[in-house]
Amino acid sequence: MATSVISKVELDKQFDFCLKVKELLKKEYPDRAPKAFTHTYGCQGNVAEGERIDGMLNQMGYEFCDDASKADFILFNTCAVREHAEERVFGNIGMLKKFKESNPNLIICVCGCMVQQEHIKKRLKSSFPYVDIVFGTHAIHTFPEHVYNCLTKEERIFAVPESDGVIFEGVESKHTNSLKAFLPISYGCNNFCTYCVVPLVKGRERSRRYEDIILDAKRLVAEGFKEIMLIGQNVNSYGNDFGETNLFSKLLKEIDEIEGDFIIRFMTSHPKDCSFELIDVMADCKKVEHHIHLPFQSGNDKVLKEMNRHYDRKRYIEVAKYAKEKIPDIAITSDVIVGFPGETYEEFLDTVSLIREVEFSSLYVFMYSPRVGTKAADMPDQIPSEEKSKRFNELSAAQAEVAEGRNLSMKGKVYKALIEGRNKAGKLNGRTSQNIMIEFDGPDELIGTFQNIKVTEPLTWILKGELQ
Repeated sequence: MATSVISKVELDKQFDFCLKVKELLKKEYPDRAPKAFTHTYGCQGNVAEGERIDGMLNQMGYEFCDDASKADFILFNTCAVREHAEERVFGNIGMLKKFKESNPNLIICVCGCMVQQEHIKKRLKSSFPYVDIVFGTHAIHTFPEHVYNCLTKEERIFAVPESDGVIFEGVESKHTNSLKAFLPISYGCNNFCTYCVVPLVKGRERSRRYEDIILDAKRLVAEGFKEIMLIGQNVNSYGNDFGETNLFSKLLKEIDEIEGDFIIRFMTSHPKDCSFELIDVMADCKKVEHHIHLPFQSGNDKVLKEMNRHYDRKRYIEVAKYAKEKIPDIAITSDVIVGFPGETYEEFLDTVSLIREVEFSSLYVFMYSPRVGTKAADMPDQIPSEEKSKRFNELSAAQAEVAEGRNLSMKGKVYKALIEGRNKAGKLNGRTSQNIMIEFDGPDELIGTFQNIKVTEPLTWILKGELQ
Protein backbone atom coordinates (compact mmCIF):
# COMPACT_ATOMS: atom_id res chain seq x y z
CA MET A 1 0.00 0.00 0.00
CA ALA A 2 1.22 3.51 -0.79
CA THR A 3 0.09 7.08 -0.45
CA SER A 4 -1.56 8.31 -3.63
CA VAL A 5 -2.43 11.72 -4.97
CA ILE A 6 -5.90 11.71 -6.51
CA SER A 7 -5.70 12.84 -10.12
CA LYS A 8 -7.57 15.75 -11.63
CA VAL A 9 -9.36 13.27 -13.91
CA GLU A 10 -10.76 11.41 -10.90
CA LEU A 11 -11.73 14.63 -9.14
CA ASP A 12 -13.47 15.94 -12.28
CA LYS A 13 -15.39 12.67 -12.35
CA GLN A 14 -16.57 13.33 -8.80
CA PHE A 15 -17.57 16.90 -9.68
CA ASP A 16 -19.65 15.42 -12.50
CA PHE A 17 -21.37 13.18 -9.95
CA CYS A 18 -22.17 16.31 -7.93
CA LEU A 19 -24.01 17.73 -10.93
CA LYS A 20 -25.82 14.43 -11.55
CA VAL A 21 -26.96 14.30 -7.92
CA LYS A 22 -28.12 17.89 -8.14
CA GLU A 23 -30.30 17.09 -11.16
CA LEU A 24 -31.79 14.04 -9.42
CA LEU A 25 -32.59 16.08 -6.33
CA LYS A 26 -34.33 18.79 -8.38
CA LYS A 27 -36.71 16.13 -9.62
CA GLU A 28 -37.23 14.61 -6.18
CA TYR A 29 -37.66 17.99 -4.47
CA PRO A 30 -39.18 20.26 -7.16
CA ASP A 31 -40.53 22.87 -4.73
CA ARG A 32 -37.60 23.24 -2.32
CA ALA A 33 -33.94 22.52 -1.77
CA PRO A 34 -33.23 19.25 0.09
CA LYS A 35 -31.90 19.66 3.64
CA ALA A 36 -28.74 18.10 5.03
CA PHE A 37 -27.80 17.69 8.69
CA THR A 38 -24.14 16.91 9.36
CA HIS A 39 -22.26 16.44 12.62
CA THR A 40 -18.54 15.94 13.13
CA TYR A 41 -17.01 14.32 16.20
CA GLY A 42 -13.41 14.63 17.36
CA CYS A 43 -10.36 16.65 16.47
CA GLN A 44 -9.71 19.71 14.31
CA GLY A 45 -8.60 17.40 11.51
CA ASN A 46 -12.01 15.77 11.53
CA VAL A 47 -13.68 19.18 11.51
CA ALA A 48 -11.63 20.19 8.46
CA GLU A 49 -12.62 16.97 6.68
CA GLY A 50 -16.24 17.58 7.66
CA GLU A 51 -16.07 21.02 6.07
CA ARG A 52 -14.86 19.46 2.82
CA ILE A 53 -17.72 16.98 2.94
CA ASP A 54 -20.17 19.85 3.53
CA GLY A 55 -18.63 21.61 0.54
CA MET A 56 -19.41 18.61 -1.65
CA LEU A 57 -22.96 18.39 -0.29
CA ASN A 58 -23.36 22.05 -1.16
CA GLN A 59 -22.25 21.33 -4.72
CA MET A 60 -24.83 18.54 -4.88
CA GLY A 61 -27.59 21.04 -4.14
CA TYR A 62 -28.17 20.47 -0.45
CA GLU A 63 -28.90 23.25 1.99
CA PHE A 64 -28.11 22.76 5.67
CA CYS A 65 -30.29 22.58 8.76
CA ASP A 66 -29.67 22.24 12.50
CA ASP A 67 -32.49 19.77 13.15
CA ALA A 68 -31.88 16.15 12.15
CA SER A 69 -35.61 15.39 12.27
CA LYS A 70 -36.17 17.81 9.38
CA ALA A 71 -33.30 16.59 7.21
CA ASP A 72 -33.36 14.65 3.95
CA PHE A 73 -29.71 13.66 4.38
CA ILE A 74 -27.99 12.94 7.72
CA LEU A 75 -24.25 12.41 8.02
CA PHE A 76 -22.12 11.59 11.06
CA ASN A 77 -18.37 12.11 10.63
CA THR A 78 -16.90 9.98 13.40
CA CYS A 79 -13.91 9.78 15.75
CA ALA A 80 -12.15 6.61 16.93
CA VAL A 81 -9.77 7.99 19.57
CA ARG A 82 -11.78 6.83 22.61
CA GLU A 83 -14.29 4.07 23.28
CA HIS A 84 -16.73 6.44 24.96
CA ALA A 85 -16.89 8.57 21.80
CA GLU A 86 -17.63 5.50 19.68
CA GLU A 87 -20.46 4.32 21.92
CA ARG A 88 -21.96 7.82 21.89
CA VAL A 89 -21.96 7.73 18.08
CA PHE A 90 -23.69 4.35 18.04
CA GLY A 91 -26.31 5.71 20.44
CA ASN A 92 -26.96 8.67 18.17
CA ILE A 93 -27.14 6.44 15.09
CA GLY A 94 -29.71 4.31 16.92
CA MET A 95 -31.91 7.37 17.41
CA LEU A 96 -32.06 7.90 13.63
CA LYS A 97 -34.15 4.78 13.06
CA LYS A 98 -37.39 6.63 13.85
CA PHE A 99 -36.51 9.35 11.31
CA LYS A 100 -35.98 6.70 8.62
CA GLU A 101 -39.30 5.08 9.45
CA SER A 102 -41.16 8.39 9.08
CA ASN A 103 -39.20 9.40 5.97
CA PRO A 104 -38.18 6.39 3.83
CA ASN A 105 -36.38 8.71 1.37
CA LEU A 106 -34.01 9.89 4.08
CA ILE A 107 -30.37 9.04 3.35
CA ILE A 108 -28.24 8.22 6.42
CA CYS A 109 -24.47 8.26 6.08
CA VAL A 110 -21.71 7.38 8.56
CA CYS A 111 -18.09 8.13 7.72
CA GLY A 112 -14.71 8.92 9.22
CA CYS A 113 -12.25 7.24 11.55
CA MET A 114 -14.61 4.84 13.30
CA VAL A 115 -15.74 3.11 10.13
CA GLN A 116 -12.17 2.61 8.93
CA GLN A 117 -11.99 -0.14 11.58
CA GLU A 118 -13.17 -3.55 10.40
CA HIS A 119 -15.12 -4.42 13.56
CA ILE A 120 -17.01 -1.12 13.40
CA LYS A 121 -17.86 -1.63 9.74
CA LYS A 122 -19.24 -5.09 10.51
CA ARG A 123 -21.34 -3.74 13.39
CA LEU A 124 -22.83 -1.03 11.19
CA LYS A 125 -23.61 -3.57 8.48
CA SER A 126 -25.34 -6.05 10.80
CA SER A 127 -26.94 -3.90 13.48
CA PHE A 128 -27.95 -0.72 11.65
CA PRO A 129 -29.62 -1.78 8.37
CA TYR A 130 -31.12 1.69 7.90
CA VAL A 131 -27.68 3.27 7.41
CA ASP A 132 -27.36 3.74 3.65
CA ILE A 133 -23.76 4.89 3.08
CA VAL A 134 -20.61 4.04 5.02
CA PHE A 135 -17.26 5.35 3.83
CA GLY A 136 -13.82 5.49 5.42
CA THR A 137 -11.14 8.13 5.70
CA HIS A 138 -9.52 7.14 2.40
CA ALA A 139 -12.73 7.43 0.38
CA ILE A 140 -13.80 11.01 1.15
CA HIS A 141 -13.05 12.14 -2.41
CA THR A 142 -15.50 9.55 -3.81
CA PHE A 143 -18.38 10.75 -1.61
CA PRO A 144 -20.42 12.27 -4.53
CA GLU A 145 -20.28 8.97 -6.42
CA HIS A 146 -21.61 7.11 -3.38
CA VAL A 147 -24.52 9.52 -3.01
CA TYR A 148 -25.37 9.11 -6.71
CA ASN A 149 -25.26 5.32 -6.49
CA CYS A 150 -27.42 5.39 -3.37
CA LEU A 151 -30.04 7.49 -5.16
CA THR A 152 -30.05 5.46 -8.38
CA LYS A 153 -29.27 1.87 -7.37
CA GLU A 154 -31.06 1.92 -4.03
CA GLU A 155 -28.45 -0.28 -2.37
CA ARG A 156 -26.34 0.04 0.75
CA ILE A 157 -22.84 1.26 0.10
CA PHE A 158 -19.73 0.34 2.11
CA ALA A 159 -16.62 2.07 0.79
CA VAL A 160 -13.79 1.40 3.22
CA PRO A 161 -10.63 0.79 1.18
CA GLU A 162 -7.35 -0.07 2.88
CA SER A 163 -4.67 2.45 2.05
CA ASP A 164 -1.64 4.23 3.41
CA GLY A 165 -3.62 7.38 2.67
CA VAL A 166 -4.57 9.73 -0.14
CA ILE A 167 -4.26 13.43 -0.83
CA PHE A 168 -6.84 15.27 -2.90
CA GLU A 169 -7.00 18.97 -3.66
CA GLY A 170 -9.49 21.30 -5.28
CA VAL A 171 -12.55 20.59 -3.10
CA GLU A 172 -14.01 23.80 -1.72
CA SER A 173 -14.79 23.62 2.00
CA LYS A 174 -17.92 25.01 3.59
CA HIS A 175 -16.44 26.67 6.67
CA THR A 176 -18.45 26.42 9.87
CA ASN A 177 -16.96 29.60 11.36
CA SER A 178 -16.80 32.97 9.60
CA LEU A 179 -13.82 34.18 11.66
CA LYS A 180 -11.60 31.11 12.03
CA ALA A 181 -10.48 28.66 9.37
CA PHE A 182 -8.68 25.33 9.64
CA LEU A 183 -5.88 24.85 7.12
CA PRO A 184 -4.59 21.24 6.93
CA ILE A 185 -0.90 20.93 6.10
CA SER A 186 -0.60 17.16 6.48
CA TYR A 187 -2.63 14.04 7.10
CA GLY A 188 -2.01 10.78 8.92
CA CYS A 189 0.72 9.82 11.36
CA ASN A 190 3.92 7.74 11.44
CA ASN A 191 4.50 7.71 15.18
CA PHE A 192 2.53 4.61 16.23
CA CYS A 193 2.15 5.50 19.88
CA THR A 194 1.08 2.22 21.47
CA TYR A 195 -2.24 3.62 22.75
CA CYS A 196 -3.28 5.44 19.56
CA VAL A 197 -5.43 4.22 16.70
CA VAL A 198 -4.82 7.26 14.46
CA PRO A 199 -2.17 5.71 12.14
CA LEU A 200 -4.47 2.71 11.68
CA VAL A 201 -7.46 4.79 10.58
CA LYS A 202 -5.87 7.92 9.07
CA GLY A 203 -2.96 6.25 7.28
CA ARG A 204 0.69 7.18 7.02
CA GLU A 205 1.94 10.72 7.36
CA ARG A 206 1.64 12.63 4.11
CA SER A 207 2.34 16.31 3.59
CA ARG A 208 0.47 18.62 1.26
CA ARG A 209 2.47 20.52 -1.32
CA TYR A 210 4.07 23.63 0.14
CA GLU A 211 2.75 25.79 -2.70
CA ASP A 212 -0.83 24.58 -2.24
CA ILE A 213 -0.75 25.49 1.45
CA ILE A 214 0.55 29.00 0.75
CA LEU A 215 -2.13 29.54 -1.91
CA ASP A 216 -4.83 28.38 0.52
CA ALA A 217 -3.50 30.68 3.25
CA LYS A 218 -3.57 33.69 0.91
CA ARG A 219 -7.10 32.81 -0.21
CA LEU A 220 -8.35 32.51 3.37
CA VAL A 221 -6.85 35.89 4.28
CA ALA A 222 -8.42 37.45 1.17
CA GLU A 223 -11.79 35.95 2.18
CA GLY A 224 -11.57 37.78 5.49
CA PHE A 225 -10.75 35.05 7.99
CA LYS A 226 -9.12 36.49 11.09
CA GLU A 227 -7.55 33.31 12.46
CA ILE A 228 -5.85 30.59 10.45
CA MET A 229 -5.21 27.33 12.29
CA LEU A 230 -2.57 25.14 10.65
CA ILE A 231 -3.40 21.54 11.50
CA GLY A 232 -1.76 18.16 11.26
CA GLN A 233 -1.38 15.15 13.51
CA ASN A 234 2.24 16.28 13.94
CA VAL A 235 2.87 19.66 12.34
CA ASN A 236 6.55 19.60 13.34
CA SER A 237 7.28 16.73 10.96
CA TYR A 238 5.65 18.47 8.01
CA GLY A 239 7.77 17.82 4.93
CA ASN A 240 9.68 14.83 6.30
CA ASP A 241 8.16 12.71 3.54
CA PHE A 242 9.68 15.19 1.07
CA GLY A 243 13.11 14.61 2.60
CA GLU A 244 12.97 18.08 4.20
CA THR A 245 13.67 19.02 7.82
CA ASN A 246 12.32 22.03 9.70
CA LEU A 247 10.09 22.83 6.73
CA PHE A 248 7.28 23.73 9.10
CA SER A 249 9.33 26.62 10.49
CA LYS A 250 9.79 27.94 6.94
CA LEU A 251 6.08 27.54 6.22
CA LEU A 252 5.18 29.42 9.38
CA LYS A 253 7.46 32.32 8.45
CA GLU A 254 6.08 32.60 4.92
CA ILE A 255 2.45 32.62 6.07
CA ASP A 256 3.37 35.20 8.71
CA GLU A 257 4.60 37.48 5.91
CA ILE A 258 1.25 37.46 4.07
CA GLU A 259 -0.25 40.94 4.22
CA GLY A 260 -3.46 41.23 6.20
CA ASP A 261 -5.00 41.58 9.64
CA PHE A 262 -5.02 38.00 10.92
CA ILE A 263 -3.40 35.67 13.42
CA ILE A 264 -1.87 32.20 13.08
CA ARG A 265 -2.25 29.21 15.37
CA PHE A 266 -1.16 25.62 14.86
CA MET A 267 -1.53 22.17 16.37
CA THR A 268 -0.51 19.56 17.18
CA SER A 269 3.21 19.59 17.98
CA HIS A 270 4.98 16.37 18.93
CA PRO A 271 7.68 16.89 21.59
CA LYS A 272 10.19 14.66 19.81
CA ASP A 273 10.08 16.92 16.74
CA CYS A 274 9.59 20.31 18.42
CA SER A 275 12.85 22.09 17.63
CA PHE A 276 14.37 25.16 19.21
CA GLU A 277 14.31 26.63 15.69
CA LEU A 278 10.51 26.47 15.73
CA ILE A 279 10.43 28.35 19.04
CA ASP A 280 12.78 30.97 17.57
CA VAL A 281 10.49 31.42 14.58
CA MET A 282 7.46 31.79 16.84
CA ALA A 283 9.29 34.49 18.77
CA ASP A 284 10.22 36.38 15.59
CA CYS A 285 6.83 36.17 13.83
CA LYS A 286 4.31 38.97 14.30
CA LYS A 287 1.12 37.02 13.59
CA VAL A 288 1.91 33.68 15.27
CA GLU A 289 0.15 33.51 18.62
CA HIS A 290 2.06 32.83 21.83
CA HIS A 291 0.58 29.42 22.49
CA ILE A 292 1.84 25.92 21.79
CA HIS A 293 -0.04 22.68 22.33
CA LEU A 294 2.64 20.14 23.21
CA PRO A 295 1.20 16.81 24.44
CA PHE A 296 3.47 15.13 27.01
CA GLN A 297 1.07 12.26 27.92
CA SER A 298 3.13 11.12 30.94
CA GLY A 299 5.80 12.56 33.21
CA ASN A 300 7.46 9.19 33.79
CA ASP A 301 10.20 7.89 31.48
CA LYS A 302 9.24 4.23 31.80
CA VAL A 303 5.65 4.96 30.85
CA LEU A 304 6.78 7.21 27.97
CA LYS A 305 8.88 4.35 26.62
CA GLU A 306 5.93 1.95 26.88
CA MET A 307 3.88 4.55 25.02
CA ASN A 308 6.53 4.69 22.25
CA ARG A 309 6.79 8.48 22.52
CA HIS A 310 10.51 8.80 21.62
CA TYR A 311 11.40 11.49 24.17
CA ASP A 312 11.91 11.57 27.91
CA ARG A 313 10.93 13.87 30.73
CA LYS A 314 14.23 15.77 30.56
CA ARG A 315 13.83 16.52 26.85
CA TYR A 316 10.26 17.74 27.33
CA ILE A 317 11.24 20.09 30.14
CA GLU A 318 14.15 21.45 28.05
CA VAL A 319 11.76 22.38 25.21
CA ALA A 320 9.25 23.95 27.60
CA LYS A 321 11.97 25.90 29.41
CA TYR A 322 13.44 27.19 26.14
CA ALA A 323 9.97 28.27 24.95
CA LYS A 324 9.42 30.27 28.14
CA GLU A 325 12.85 31.89 27.89
CA LYS A 326 12.33 32.99 24.27
CA ILE A 327 8.64 33.91 24.67
CA PRO A 328 8.06 34.89 28.32
CA ASP A 329 4.27 35.16 27.98
CA ILE A 330 3.84 31.89 26.08
CA ALA A 331 1.10 29.49 27.16
CA ILE A 332 1.82 25.78 26.96
CA THR A 333 -1.12 23.40 26.87
CA SER A 334 -0.99 19.64 26.69
CA ASP A 335 -2.68 16.25 26.61
CA VAL A 336 -2.10 13.67 29.33
CA ILE A 337 -3.24 10.08 29.81
CA VAL A 338 -3.84 8.60 33.24
CA GLY A 339 -4.08 4.88 33.92
CA PHE A 340 -1.91 3.65 31.05
CA PRO A 341 -1.41 -0.14 31.36
CA GLY A 342 1.17 -0.94 34.03
CA GLU A 343 1.41 2.64 35.32
CA THR A 344 2.01 2.56 39.07
CA TYR A 345 0.73 5.24 41.39
CA GLU A 346 4.31 6.43 41.97
CA GLU A 347 4.79 6.77 38.20
CA PHE A 348 1.53 8.69 38.01
CA LEU A 349 2.88 11.11 40.63
CA ASP A 350 5.73 11.90 38.22
CA THR A 351 3.06 13.25 35.89
CA VAL A 352 1.61 15.39 38.68
CA SER A 353 5.06 16.81 39.45
CA LEU A 354 5.67 17.61 35.78
CA ILE A 355 2.44 19.60 35.69
CA ARG A 356 3.61 21.70 38.61
CA GLU A 357 7.11 22.14 37.16
CA VAL A 358 6.05 23.24 33.67
CA GLU A 359 2.96 25.17 34.81
CA PHE A 360 0.60 24.48 31.94
CA SER A 361 -2.14 26.96 31.10
CA SER A 362 -4.60 24.13 30.60
CA LEU A 363 -4.65 20.37 30.13
CA TYR A 364 -6.80 17.85 28.34
CA VAL A 365 -6.80 14.90 30.75
CA PHE A 366 -7.91 11.49 29.47
CA MET A 367 -8.37 8.17 31.17
CA TYR A 368 -6.66 5.48 29.11
CA SER A 369 -9.09 3.79 26.74
CA PRO A 370 -8.09 0.52 24.98
CA ARG A 371 -8.29 0.72 21.20
CA VAL A 372 -8.64 -2.40 19.04
CA GLY A 373 -5.49 -3.01 17.01
CA THR A 374 -3.11 -1.01 19.21
CA LYS A 375 -0.27 -2.60 21.18
CA ALA A 376 -1.39 -1.12 24.49
CA ALA A 377 -4.76 -2.87 24.27
CA ASP A 378 -2.97 -6.21 24.70
CA MET A 379 -0.56 -5.08 27.42
CA PRO A 380 -0.80 -6.71 30.87
CA ASP A 381 -1.73 -4.86 34.06
CA GLN A 382 -4.67 -2.88 32.71
CA ILE A 383 -5.64 -0.30 35.35
CA PRO A 384 -9.14 -0.66 36.91
CA SER A 385 -11.65 2.07 36.04
CA GLU A 386 -11.97 3.15 39.67
CA GLU A 387 -8.25 3.79 39.92
CA LYS A 388 -8.19 5.67 36.62
CA SER A 389 -11.02 7.89 37.85
CA LYS A 390 -9.16 8.58 41.10
CA ARG A 391 -6.02 9.62 39.22
CA PHE A 392 -8.05 11.69 36.79
CA ASN A 393 -9.57 13.67 39.65
CA GLU A 394 -6.24 14.11 41.43
CA LEU A 395 -4.50 15.33 38.29
CA SER A 396 -7.35 17.67 37.38
CA ALA A 397 -7.27 19.21 40.86
CA ALA A 398 -3.52 19.78 40.59
CA GLN A 399 -3.92 21.45 37.20
CA ALA A 400 -6.71 23.68 38.52
CA GLU A 401 -4.31 25.00 41.17
CA VAL A 402 -1.63 25.65 38.55
CA ALA A 403 -4.05 27.36 36.15
CA GLU A 404 -5.45 29.56 38.90
CA GLY A 405 -1.95 30.68 39.85
CA ARG A 406 -0.98 31.41 36.26
CA ASN A 407 -4.14 33.38 35.62
CA LEU A 408 -3.65 35.44 38.79
CA SER A 409 -0.35 36.66 37.33
CA MET A 410 -2.29 38.14 34.40
CA LYS A 411 -4.35 40.53 36.53
CA GLY A 412 -3.96 44.14 35.47
CA LYS A 413 -2.24 43.28 32.19
CA VAL A 414 -3.60 44.13 28.74
CA TYR A 415 -4.01 41.46 26.06
CA LYS A 416 -5.01 41.62 22.43
CA ALA A 417 -7.90 39.29 21.64
CA LEU A 418 -9.98 38.31 18.63
CA ILE A 419 -13.59 38.93 19.68
CA GLU A 420 -15.60 35.85 18.70
CA GLY A 421 -19.13 36.60 19.93
CA ARG A 422 -21.31 36.62 23.04
CA ASN A 423 -21.45 33.94 25.69
CA LYS A 424 -24.53 32.70 27.54
CA ALA A 425 -24.13 35.45 30.12
CA GLY A 426 -24.39 38.08 27.38
CA LYS A 427 -20.74 39.11 27.62
CA LEU A 428 -18.48 39.56 24.61
CA ASN A 429 -15.72 36.98 24.57
CA GLY A 430 -12.50 36.35 22.73
CA ARG A 431 -9.19 34.57 23.06
CA THR A 432 -5.89 36.07 24.03
CA SER A 433 -2.70 35.25 22.19
CA GLN A 434 -2.22 32.57 24.85
CA ASN A 435 -5.54 30.96 23.83
CA ILE A 436 -7.24 31.88 27.12
CA MET A 437 -10.88 32.98 26.96
CA ILE A 438 -11.56 36.52 28.19
CA GLU A 439 -15.01 38.11 28.59
CA PHE A 440 -16.04 41.76 28.92
CA ASP A 441 -18.84 44.24 28.24
CA GLY A 442 -19.03 45.86 24.82
CA PRO A 443 -21.13 46.48 21.69
CA ASP A 444 -21.85 43.91 18.98
CA GLU A 445 -19.81 45.79 16.38
CA LEU A 446 -16.63 44.60 18.11
CA ILE A 447 -17.36 40.99 17.10
CA GLY A 448 -14.84 39.92 14.48
CA THR A 449 -12.29 42.58 15.42
CA PHE A 450 -9.10 42.59 17.47
CA GLN A 451 -9.34 44.52 20.73
CA ASN A 452 -7.10 45.25 23.70
CA ILE A 453 -8.64 43.97 26.93
CA LYS A 454 -7.35 44.60 30.45
CA VAL A 455 -7.69 41.67 32.87
CA THR A 456 -9.71 42.74 35.92
CA GLU A 457 -10.61 39.38 37.45
CA PRO A 458 -8.67 36.21 36.63
CA LEU A 459 -10.60 33.01 37.31
CA THR A 460 -9.37 29.42 37.06
CA TRP A 461 -10.42 28.78 33.47
CA ILE A 462 -11.35 32.19 32.04
CA LEU A 463 -10.47 35.85 32.47
CA LYS A 464 -12.80 38.79 33.06
CA GLY A 465 -11.74 42.13 31.70
CA GLU A 466 -12.60 45.57 30.41
CA LEU A 467 -12.15 47.17 27.01
CA GLN A 468 -9.19 49.53 26.67
